[in-house]
Amino acid sequence: GVDNQSAGLGFAMGNLFGPHDLDVRSVELIPGAASALYGPVAFNGMLQTNTKNPFDFQGLSVQTKVGVNHLGDGTDYGAKPFLDIGVRYAKSFNDKFAFKINVAHMTGTDWYANDYTDIDPNTPAANRGPENPGKNSLNIYGDEVAKTLSGIGRISRTGYEERDLAQYGVYNTKLNGALHYKLTNNLELIYQANYTAARAQYTGSSRFIINNFTLIQNRIELRGKSFYIKAYSNQENSEDSYNSRSLGQLINRTWVKDLNGNTVAPNLADATWFERYNAAFTGTISGVSASNHASARSFADQGRLVPDSDAFNVEKEKLIQTQGLQGAGIFSKCGLRHIEGMYDISNHLNKIVNVQIGGNIRRYILNTQGTLFDDKDKNLTNDEYGAFIQASKSVWDEKLKLVLSGRYDKNENFDGRFTPRASMVLSPNENHHFRASYQTGFRNPTIGDQYIKLNVGPIIILGGAPSNSDGLNAYTNSYTAASVGAFGAAAGAQLGQGVPFPTAVANNISKLQKSDVPFIQPEKVKSFEIGYKGLINQKVLFDIGYYNSQYTDFLINTVVIAPTNNILLPDDSLNPAAAGEILGGQVQAYQLYTNAADKVSIQGVSAGLSYLMPKNYRIHANATWSDFNLLDANPSNIPAFNTPTWKTNLVLSNANLTERLGFSVAWHWQDSFDWYGTFNGLNPGKINAYSLLDAQISYSIPGVKTIIKLGAANLTNKYVVQAYGSPAVGGLYYVSFNFDEAFNK
Repeated sequence: GVDNQSAGLGFAMGNLFGPHDLDVRSVELIPGAASALYGPVAFNGMLQTNTKNPFDFQGLSVQTKVGVNHLGDGTDYGAKPFLDIGVRYAKSFNDKFAFKINVAHMTGTDWYANDYTDIDPNTPAANRGPENPGKNSLNIYGDEVAKTLSGIGRISRTGYEERDLAQYGVYNTKLNGALHYKLTNNLELIYQANYTAARAQYTGSSRFIINNFTLIQNRIELRGKSFYIKAYSNQENSEDSYNSRSLGQLINRTWVKDLNGNTVAPNLADATWFERYNAAFTGTISGVSASNHASARSFADQGRLVPDSDAFNVEKEKLIQTQGLQGAGIFSKCGLRHIEGMYDISNHLNKIVNVQIGGNIRRYILNTQGTLFDDKDKNLTNDEYGAFIQASKSVWDEKLKLVLSGRYDKNENFDGRFTPRASMVLSPNENHHFRASYQTGFRNPTIGDQYIKLNVGPIIILGGAPSNSDGLNAYTNSYTAASVGAFGAAAGAQLGQGVPFPTAVANNISKLQKSDVPFIQPEKVKSFEIGYKGLINQKVLFDIGYYNSQYTDFLINTVVIAPTNNILLPDDSLNPAAAGEILGGQVQAYQLYTNAADKVSIQGVSAGLSYLMPKNYRIHANATWSDFNLLDANPSNIPAFNTPTWKTNLVLSNANLTERLGFSVAWHWQDSFDWYGTFNGLNPGKINAYSLLDAQISYSIPGVKTIIKLGAANLTNKYVVQAYGSPAVGGLYYVSFNFDEAFNK
């Protein structure tokens, strides 16, 4: 397999860049640090998708799925069609050479994010709402820009709804080809190429529009009976992708007029808009009612670009195509190169013990032309490597299996780390299995966590690799933001009372505190798990497990203020010259990536039961309980858990209700929880409890080697929100036709 995560942007988007359904043989969920084979990339778990080998799966397969969504979504847009077409063809020649080709294309309409709840953290909860002049609506962008006007209060700019900024028409095109050649009966050479182009939405600190984003992958692999070695490359191109929140703010800076009716430069637009609002509200504008927020806003908004107007669309497209501080566009032509291998040396040990060894090397190649990383005038790369060994042995008449493994990983920016694992499975007989394991693991900071250097105006976002802050001294010569606020307020008040500048500084310098922010390091976890799986009377399969994980060195952000002078004098006392820069506005704010020293605990229980009933009916039920314990940690230093305490699933199915007919009905429920994310400034947003019902019936037609499926995801069309700030998701209703030349009912 290959890593489908974006090398530059640092996120994975489900199966957007993965194989089409027609080429999937199996899917395996690998939890956290459960295996030494996958490296630090698997710290939070991974989904391993195994594709079909063309020697074993030959012939033509075609899938056509048509459907509809957005039924009763509360908008005037109406229902929207959905189409997914996939074709796979594979052929083997003399069981020596084989190839496969996959072509797929999906089009549809994404869900609309239209929650306009006022979430302004600087307005008391009781005063928030549509009448709040300082409101910050969840899915309106541009109204984050706000200012407190003397004698008036907090006022926010008029923003734009997400639907006026986003592109909800989504698509996903996948082209895949592979050549397989058997050099011998036990030695196979594989070359594979993948191309993906897509438009989709991604929710992070903003709603990012991944527009015409492409990913090209090339893989070559030599696989034997007891070894493999493979090399692959990923190359991405962000094309027309952009940040919708930035887009709303930037459009708002293109049309503002001063009090003489002249359009001002973008860098003056926000201040000028607030001047207009202040003038109108205080009664200095003829014909505008004084002390009236609606009238003041209407006056300040004169000349505002109207969504979907020609002028609006021109500015929107211009800003999408502009990258960097002056535009909303995202530029990334980053890539990675990866080599890995594994060798089973058990035969050389006469199978006294089964031993596998392996390793990997990876290089990230960054290219954002200075819009995201500090790579405009230099080549920026990041190298890492790792190696593992895993030994297993079955004893006690094959009833007890022991596994010991260890892994060493090194990234060029961090010390090398060795992480051991151990597990055992006790099987008194073939129907009962008891398991226990202990794992250690870590997660390297992403490329963005290490190398981002983004000037967003009032603050510079700075990654935590030591080399990334050369010449800035932000980590080593800065104040805490809280102490700067206290010093500025107190010293500023004294200056207003006529106290001389040096005296005001000296009187309040003790309020300043030097920041103590370490450079970024990997997150760490220690975890143990126990469980049981049993088959009773060949009809009931039961599985239950408990896990407990201890995490340290969580990746966090913190804000510091850096002067140009040294904060400390040679005698380690605070430097008045540096403190004076705060009052003179000669300092720079930085958002730094670092780690929290706090420890937290996560534990959980999962249980599942499957029952084979008469006449081929099957019922399956599972439930999970998850608990997040902050221990003595500072909540502001800990990333969001964002997991409901309880989740349950219940499935009733019969694949052979008749010779041709099958069905499945699945019910899901989860309880409510508070969602914390950067989209909402890490403030809590309530995710309500909800239940969903999925259903599907299938009908096979052997004569034409086809299965017809009629189904619905979210059958009752209950609109639910699964992440705060993301769209409410309703029902998707579909019918699919699946032709397989190797049809086997």
